[in-house]
Parts: sequence; structure tokens; C-alpha cells
Amino acid sequence: MAVNAAERSAMDRALQLATRGPRGANPQVGAVILSPDGTVLAEGWHQGAGTPHAEVDALSKLAPGDARGATAVVTLEPCNHTGRTGPCAVALIEAGVARVVYALDDPGAESGGGAERLRAAGVDVDSGEQADAAHALIDGWLTAQRLGRPHITVKWAQSLDGRAAATDGSSQWITGPAARADVHHRRAEADAIVVGTGTVLADDPALTARDGDALLPHQPVPVVIGSRPTPTDAAVHRHPHSPLFFDTHDLHAVTADLHARGIQRVFVEGGPTLASAFIQAGLADRVLAYIAPVLLGGDKLALGDIGVASIDHARRLTIDEWVPLGPDLLAVARPAAPTDPQNQNEGAA
Repeated sequence: MAVNAAERSAMDRALQLATRGPRGANPQVGAVILSPDGTVLAEGWHQGAGTPHAEVDALSKLAPGDARGATAVVTLEPCNHTGRTGPCAVALIEAGVARVVYALDDPGAESGGGAERLRAAGVDVDSGEQADAAHALIDGWLTAQRLGRPHITVKWAQSLDGRAAATDGSSQWITGPAARADVHHRRAEADAIVVGTGTVLADDPALTARDGDALLPHQPVPVVIGSRPTPTDAAVHRHPHSPLFFDTHDLHAVTADLHARGIQRVFVEGGPTLASAFIQAGLADRVLAYIAPVLLGGDKLALGDIGVASIDHARRLTIDEWVPLGPDLLAVARPAAPTDPQNQNEGAA
């Protein structure tokens, strides 16, 4: 059965509801229960670990029997396991729901399989509605489930000819105010912001997320990687969160440590050396390249060695968005899928 207009509208609403839940060890999920004629009967969202999942939260607002013959619209496949709460697939079956529309499959080895259980009980199931939007909402959780590490965004700003700084090393500001404001709002979406000691010593960044001079409500934890000591009066020490320091160049060890701390989204903003290292290590899930209409020349490249010896080994990307920001342009990209005939690599960029 094709997804109808009422179900599409309900998925829009479910995605909005999902954002009310906290980001953490569990995914943000929203749910809407529709009557057979498409009327909204109830709404719910997951409010954190140990609380009812979105489907059960929505069902709890209905009297027994009110969901019989209804449609549940959910941003993530109903779970199929017992943890702190019972399986959502079973709750929907016992409530008499006749149809389930969900956006994304649950990748969990234990929690996945809810759709199969629903179908076995005679429930009509449709998946994939607004999958991209649902994926963007919980990309950190999905990466943690699949790879056991945070979802990592690598950002840099460059001139049109690919330079991150002028010959004398000066780089403030290649891009304009609109691009810089966009960076700050994207920082606020991350759980941690990562730089190298070289950036700390050269630029003394605050590593905060700001709207003008005001701090945004959510601040990423500052992370500094490298063996050189950070001055005691460095701005990073005045961050609202205590900074984390890693005296290592083993990025896999760093990301494993951040994952263990519950950090799901990492924003790498540490200059050409660190950006190149994350890409070479296959740890870039998304790339943000802010491109300014200026020419600098010289050897201060935005990226250095990323392990590409020939064009056959180029790390190919899929562009998700081109975003105009005043005179500048933002390219939002991700590693091309291994099945893409243009892509010669496997895994992340």
C-alpha cells in the first residue's frame, strides 16, 4: 500500500516530535497514531533512556481499544527486543494497530527486526518514508550502532584555489560573516569540537558555539589532540565545558574514547593537518567545505596528504547540498557509497 497524504503529514509531525527528546545513548524518535480516516489520535516521542519509546508513549495517551485498526507513523523501525522497556512491535500488535509506516530500519542486532515481527502478525508495514530526514536526525546514533564510534564531520574553509591561509599563515577571515555564523550553528549541533594543538597555539580559539557574542544554548565539549602542551591561559580553558586533551596521534583511539563517553557527533575544525589525518584514517562521515571567492596562491593548502597516490584511489564524495552563504559557497558532502561506480574506495572518506 502506498503512503498517503495523511501519513506523509504525520511523518513530518513525527520528525518534529522526535527533536523534543534528548540526544544521548538512545535515538530521538517521534510517533503519530492515525485513525483509519487519517485523523490524528495521539502523538509521542522518546524522552530518554529508561522512558517509554515513542510508539508506547503515543499509545499510552489512548484508551484501551482506541488504536484498533489505526496506523502508527514512526521515524524509526519499532524495536523488537526487551531492554529497559518491552518491544514496541509487540505493543503495537497488542494494541490492534493495522498498519505501520516508518522511516528508517533499526540497525541493531538485537533491537532490529520489528518490521518482520509486525508483518508476521498480519500488520501492514511500509518503510522508507522521509528516510533522509530521519537519518539526518539520528546520524550520530546510527554511526555509533554500526561502527562503534561517533559520527564525524570534518570542516574547513578555503579560497577558490584550495588554500586555507595566505603565504604568511594568516587566515582570518577567508570567508564572510554568513559562513562564519553557519559554522557556529553547526558547532552547536555537535557533542564535541576537535582541534589539534597546532591550532590552539596559533589561533587560541575559544571553541564555543556563538550567535554574535552570545553563547548558544548547546555547547560542544572542546577536544584537543596532540603532544604539545596547551598554555594555562589558553581560551579553551575558559570554555563552559572542561576540555579533553589527548596526547596521541591515534585517532581511532581518540574516537573510541569519545564514544565511550557518550559523544555521538564530533565536529573536526582543527586545520589542514588534523582534517587530512581524519580523512586519511577513514573517519570522515561528512565534509563541510566553505569556499570563498578569493585567490591566495602559495603552499598553504586546505588539505595535505590524505593517502591518495593516484587518481584511481581518489576519495570520491557525494554532494548532498550546495549552500550559498553571502558571497561564499558551502559544499556539504559525504563519502560516495561503495556501490557507486565512480567510487573506488570503501568506507568513510
